[in-house]
Amino acid sequence: MSSMFWICAAGMACFAVATAAWAQEAPKGDTANGKKIYLADGCYQCHGSVGQGGLMTGQAPVLAQTKMPYAAFMRQLRNPINDMPPYPQNLLSEKEAADIFAYLQSLPGRRPVKDFPILNN
Repeated sequence: MSSMFWICAAGMACFAVATAAWAQEAPKGDTANGKKIYLADGCYQCHGSVGQGGLMTGQAPVLAQTKMPYAAFMRQLRNPINDMPPYPQNLLSEKEAADIFAYLQSLPGRRPVKDFPILNN
């Protein structure tokens, strides 16, 4: 078989592994404990008390009902981009991170514009 076949096969195998890791479901978390940790560790200072986002040192993303897969959430938590401080395992356990993720998923998220009468005049 040609070397191009093997290159394509290797690329497809890497893509399949990466896709499976990306689609990893979040472990079951405790939303009440997640809220406690989210507030105690200061996440709210940039991301808002209910994950609505903010502007402390620049635009902080909305986290309420985030569409970010759990694996990406963990990567950002451990090795953040931009101004977010890192939260290594010795500061925030895997269980605590799962609890925060569960809390964020439990929040109502953004409401549609139609829910705000003042914006519909």
